[in-house]
Amino acid sequence: MTEQSMFGRLEDFISLAEKGETVDLTVVLNKQFATRKFDPYTMGDPEDEIVMYMLSADYVFTVGEEVREVTKYYVSGIEGESRDDTERNIYVANERLKMDYKRLKQAKIVFSEKFWSSQS
Repeated sequence: MTEQSMFGRLEDFISLAEKGETVDLTVVLNKQFATRKFDPYTMGDPEDEIVMYMLSADYVFTVGEEVREVTKYYVSGIEGESRDDTERNIYVANERLKMDYKRLKQAKIVFSEKFWSSQS
């Protein structure tokens, strides 16, 4: 599968499945943290830091003997934000995830759906 070894987007694997290839998929949801310093030309002191989080999904595709991982980021926020902001971000991320799940299912790719919750 040398041609597919360069594939790195969901669309690439959807296209393969639509052409009749057997595509197996496992989805792993992540919450990653990053610390960001304020830019000296924006609000805040350059020594100040904010902790951001990003909700992402690792799509692990298997086609034949080859395994390929595609990571997609769905939303970011600030750690310690209001509960309403966090709930809204989780809602947005899950709605975006549902759109990708729908496309994958339409291509007949079988997988187990997972979603973020406010306890994540």
